[in-house]
Amino acid sequence: MKKIAVVFASASLMALAACGEKPANETANASNAVVENVVENAANAADNAANAANVAANAANVAENAANAAH
Repeated sequence: MKKIAVVFASASLMALAACGEKPANETANASNAVVENVVENAANAADNAANAANVAANAANVAENAANAAH
């Protein structure tokens, strides 16, 4: 029974060594990537809203210019 336990312990250690990083680090890295994506998406949404406001302002200017040209 002790031999089986040693074999399983060795296999577990080799599996961890093959990962290159500790599983906790991989989990933390994945979590950080998700947070970075959420922050980046929020920043992109703010940029998109600002761009939409600029488009609306430009459209208003075009309409005003057309009205002025008609006079």
